[in-house]
Amino acid sequence: MVTRIAGAIGATLGAAIMTLTATPAAAETSTPRPATGSCAMLARHALPGARITSARAIAAGAFDAPPSPIAPDLAARVATLPAFCRVEAIATPTPDSRIGIEIWLPLAAWNGRLLGTGNGGGAGRIAYEMGMVEGLKRGFAVANTDLGTAPDINATAAHPERWIDFGHRATHEMTRVAKSMVAAFYKTSSFRSYFEGCSTGGQQALGAAQRYPSDYDGVLAGDPGNNRTHVASYFLWNYAALNASAAAKLSAGQWSLVSRSVLAACAGKDGGEPGDRFLTDPRRCRFDVGTLPVCKTGAGSDTCLTAPQLATLRRLYAGPVNPRTGERIYAGLTLGSEDQPLGPVMQGDSATWPEQQFYLFNWALGDAFAPASFDFDRDLDRVDAQLAGTLNANGVNYSDFARAGGKMIIYTGLADPAVPFAEVTNYYDRLVASAGGRENAAAFARLFLVPGMGHCFGGPGVTDIGQPFTSGVPQQAENDALMTLVAWTEGGDAPSTLIARRQGDGGQPAQERPLCSYPALPEYRGGDANRRTSFTCAAHATGPAEAPSARYLN
Repeated sequence: MVTRIAGAIGATLGAAIMTLTATPAAAETSTPRPATGSCAMLARHALPGARITSARAIAAGAFDAPPSPIAPDLAARVATLPAFCRVEAIATPTPDSRIGIEIWLPLAAWNGRLLGTGNGGGAGRIAYEMGMVEGLKRGFAVANTDLGTAPDINATAAHPERWIDFGHRATHEMTRVAKSMVAAFYKTSSFRSYFEGCSTGGQQALGAAQRYPSDYDGVLAGDPGNNRTHVASYFLWNYAALNASAAAKLSAGQWSLVSRSVLAACAGKDGGEPGDRFLTDPRRCRFDVGTLPVCKTGAGSDTCLTAPQLATLRRLYAGPVNPRTGERIYAGLTLGSEDQPLGPVMQGDSATWPEQQFYLFNWALGDAFAPASFDFDRDLDRVDAQLAGTLNANGVNYSDFARAGGKMIIYTGLADPAVPFAEVTNYYDRLVASAGGRENAAAFARLFLVPGMGHCFGGPGVTDIGQPFTSGVPQQAENDALMTLVAWTEGGDAPSTLIARRQGDGGQPAQERPLCSYPALPEYRGGDANRRTSFTCAAHATGPAEAPSARYLN
């Protein structure tokens, strides 16, 4: 699936063809180094359905990134960027579309590859901190898009073409424009293309491989929100439960109590090390909500829960179901994820959560939408009828992608409260069935479960694999999921493990643990828990069986 830019572009670029090898180092030595002046010339490059608004060279360490709402360290991260050509573009596949795109092209040491990067939430801006910075440092040409929802996805309710842009078209347009810029800048018509993203970016990754199987040679999809209308339903279900009454909501301290109680009952008994403060396999945890301390009537504190709060907790763990038929809509809250970022404390916040997460209900239902009165039978059918075909990336037939040599690594956190891992394992199990069995599926797509990781990164576990949102480039390829994907795609080296790291602080040593190709998980075998050799990949069950009804896989 090596990209080949043909037709008029190919004619103008001449016969400068670069042959890529399976190793980044070899690609770098054979890559042409463009003149700095050629960067400005890209502003005159003509593209159908898009226009270049700016192209200029940025000196090493000179990029001034706007503040990030989720990465306070972004300024420090961009301060060590190498020199690059910054291209800004607007794509307009329809008269109502306005898709912002940014492409960075290394001025030296290009590794012969393009890296598309994903966004988060409702997008609306270029996401520099979600893979662009570290991708450029690895030598990739990198690209990102605001998904056509700038400046605010909540302002797109009357613009159905922008819903399509957000769902999948903007990512494809970004890819099309970026490939043209790479071809023109480096004067080559043959190069490899990869995509990495998490959350909304994970949806973009899977959607690209499903809908546009020739866009990318390899995709890295983290904690994917690909079942978009139904992950939104999960957020709404939890929000409604947490705001059913003033007595129903738990405080941050009470959620911490719940999480500590879960870990006290199960941590280290599910394959993990006895001192772990996270779960290795939440499916092996048989936590009983009834064991939590109950507050006396009329009393309340962070050391106990009231009867209405216990009812809320049970509702969140159970997950959203159709109230009329009992059909499962989406997985429930994962045990051990209760106090992680994007968990119930945020999901119940009436000041921020509706604005951040309920845009698609406003699109489909307009002024008739009210969280407290939403009908998870009738109203959800209306939402799906209008939006599922546009937003969801639930397909599992990757035959075109696989036939072209495409490779896919999916990963997800086992302490993720925003995209419960049960949703991801169920998706992968359906992919396996579609491919004709586990061996066939593993030839092009592998899933890695990350114990103790919250949504996309961080958490109490050993979780750094150089994924989007993280701020460093791993020194070793075995710690780098992206370069592992490259090696698999270009050299056929299928990964059975990734080696996750956690940097030591306060004089503590760094930790390493293996992550295992699903359905295996790392189990402690004795010795120093900071060393990967103290763990081995052991077979665990597939599942769990919280599979959504086929009705909610549209």
